[in-house]
Amino acid sequence: MGMVLGKITVATPKFEVLQSTSDYEIRQYSPSVAAEVTYDPAQLKGNKDGGFTILANYIGALGNPCNTKTEKIAMTAPVITKAEKIDITAPVVTKENGERVTMQFILPEKYKKVEEAPKPVDERVVIKEEEERMYGVVGFSGVTNEVVVKEKVEKLKKDLERDGYKIAGDFVLARYNPPWTLPAFRTNEVMIPVE
Repeated sequence: MGMVLGKITVATPKFEVLQSTSDYEIRQYSPSVAAEVTYDPAQLKGNKDGGFTILANYIGALGNPCNTKTEKIAMTAPVITKAEKIDITAPVVTKENGERVTMQFILPEKYKKVEEAPKPVDERVVIKEEEERMYGVVGFSGVTNEVVVKEKVEKLKKDLERDGYKIAGDFVLARYNPPWTLPAFRTNEVMIPVE
């Protein structure tokens, strides 16, 4: 994985830029198939990238693929992370203000349906289809700690609403480099679904 200096040499999801301003881009993403894992960061001892290893094992990025066909699946970028507020009724007690984190790898384009993707051996990995969707997107480099991300999200929301876009859900964080990339060379994006 020679991506320490952050050059992105892997496939990225297909999208069309519908509008580009100095503040953001509006992108329409094609339907895709994703592998995702949802976890409570507290269970992984606060390891924010705990999900990364589970997904990397599924596709075989770290050795033998953990899927029933032992089929190696090409790594793509970005890795998507979204925080999910969960209902108090859920039996899972979480620390981080009741949040669980979902981490997603978008699978290569050749997989069009859930059934076409190799079945994960680890039942924490879920394969799902993502519909066509539209996002307001802003890119930045460096670290993706909560303070930085929150700032970017707030500004992007303001800018989108100012221009008449309707926010259609929670933001997601897209990271284009593996966790071990030096911060200065990282490419990140905050993405907010819009209607």
